[in-house]
Amino acid sequence: MKPTDTSKPDYYHKVVDCQWACPAHTDVPNYIRLIAQGQFSDAYMLNRESNVFPGILGRVCDRPCEPACRRGRVEDKPVAICRLKRVAADHRDDIRHRLPQAPAQKNGKKVALIGAGCASLTVANDLLPLGYDVTIFEQLDTTGGLMRTNIPQFRLPPEVLDEEIGYIVDMGAELLLDHPIDSMKQLLDDGGFDAVFVGTGAPRGKELELPGRHDTGNIYIGIDWLESVAFEHVKEIGERVLIIGVGNTAMDCCRTSLRLGARDVKVMARKPRGFFKASAWELEDAEEENVEIIVNHSPKEFVIENGKLIGMKFDLMEYNVDERGGIDRGTVVGEKMIPCDDVILAIGQDNAFPWIERAIGIEFDKWDCPVVDETTMMCSREGVFFGGDSAFGPKNIIWAVAHGHEAAISMHKYCHDESVTQRLPHGMNLASQKMGMHEWSFSNYYDPAERRLMPHVDLRERFKKLDIEVELGFTAEQTLLEVERCLNCDIQTVFTANLCIECDACVDVCPVKCLTITENGDEEDLRSRLSAPAENPEQAIYVSEDLPQTGRVMVKDEDLCVHCSLCAERCPTGAWDMQKSELLIPYARDEEEASRMGQAEAS
Repeated sequence: MKPTDTSKPDYYHKVVDCQWACPAHTDVPNYIRLIAQGQFSDAYMLNRESNVFPGILGRVCDRPCEPACRRGRVEDKPVAICRLKRVAADHRDDIRHRLPQAPAQKNGKKVALIGAGCASLTVANDLLPLGYDVTIFEQLDTTGGLMRTNIPQFRLPPEVLDEEIGYIVDMGAELLLDHPIDSMKQLLDDGGFDAVFVGTGAPRGKELELPGRHDTGNIYIGIDWLESVAFEHVKEIGERVLIIGVGNTAMDCCRTSLRLGARDVKVMARKPRGFFKASAWELEDAEEENVEIIVNHSPKEFVIENGKLIGMKFDLMEYNVDERGGIDRGTVVGEKMIPCDDVILAIGQDNAFPWIERAIGIEFDKWDCPVVDETTMMCSREGVFFGGDSAFGPKNIIWAVAHGHEAAISMHKYCHDESVTQRLPHGMNLASQKMGMHEWSFSNYYDPAERRLMPHVDLRERFKKLDIEVELGFTAEQTLLEVERCLNCDIQTVFTANLCIECDACVDVCPVKCLTITENGDEEDLRSRLSAPAENPEQAIYVSEDLPQTGRVMVKDEDLCVHCSLCAERCPTGAWDMQKSELLIPYARDEEEASRMGQAEAS
């Protein structure tokens, strides 16, 4: 194999699996170390750099970072990354003086943001400090979009939303509430905006057209029903409730039903549990509250008697799962009727753009979704950008934030007649963490402690009101134990081949056998000859230049490494060093600065 090129950020960044998996690439290990040092405000600001809403996401993020966490390769449970984010948000000082500020002198450019949800707010967060006049159009009488209307208050308190959204709006955005956009053509023709961003989410719940669907008023679309609860238009529900669907929205619907008076709540799943869309922790929370989840029941008919809903009929299904984990279409093996008073449909969401005329140059695909470039976030009409669920369908908040950052870059470049496709690349800094002969600026002790359990409000108390937050946050003791579970994957083992004397000290001391000095070969052969075979093809292995003594190579399996630093401590020549890799992500402000510097050099 050729020597591994570590000069570009991709190699070391992929070692930091949590940051690599996060769509916004939040510097997870670094903010966890700041929490460990009690620097909660610094940890919050580091979070806010990339994900914009640390307090919100510390409660309701879908946590793509946690399944990727390297701790999960050592033991069952990953680090509680999301909940530690909340620790920083809950215990920070007043950070308003540290937030970006909009300049008094505007840059003369006006942008419109449609929808006051997470994607649009991220765009505003990035463009307001650059001097843009930002107008946010929101059809509701409050901000937050689906974060406010579809996430129950017992998971996300309104004051958390208000505070973090306020940080952005208070920079100087013009917020027009109760102001729906009825015509994109009119906005583009008459608004006087230099660029337009659409962040309206996926606001249409999917229907279930079965016999009896429209013969009663007791069947609801999940996201519409949650919105009605949020705005107190709905305050009660029947005692027996069926939730159709098993995604995260279904979990919010079933738990909300309990708080409105339901006593028997069942979530009806068409497939086996291994094929649910809901996050594992959402399922656990629902089942803790005695929600029954019933598998292999395919909806067949709403049973109506004398205009009243009395139950639903289901086909009982059996499935075959193949060797690759795939599932067939299933076989009907029976039928069952389950009594109920109300049914809530939570089987998915779709985009809805009745207000975008189809003859203004915005191309739509066969699913009636806009065709959007995944890098620039611009659609087929120049100057119009999409992000969040409105761009690519339902995902989650952190994806919408990532889209907002990319769209802000494109909008800035577009407004200044620059190519939206020519963007600054990611950069990288490496800095040694050596403090002394055997001292490091990070805690390198491997703590075998299990993941901390989040304390919850007692079951007898949590149903008294809709806005009692169920999760209480980690205690100080829990935080101290949980931060030590982080393996510091961003502290890289950096190797200098010409310093190596092949003494094998690092190989001998490595507790997980991730190091091997051996003859080179092709990748398949080399992976099989290591101290412990490298069996994860998705994780690249490190291969050094030829070593000066024998021409062999140092090989490191990044999949196994726990970043304990013993190799660097034992090495007598300093061939190994522990260096912090910092991913440098360009934002709109960086593009603005690069453009300004380029103009200065040209003049």
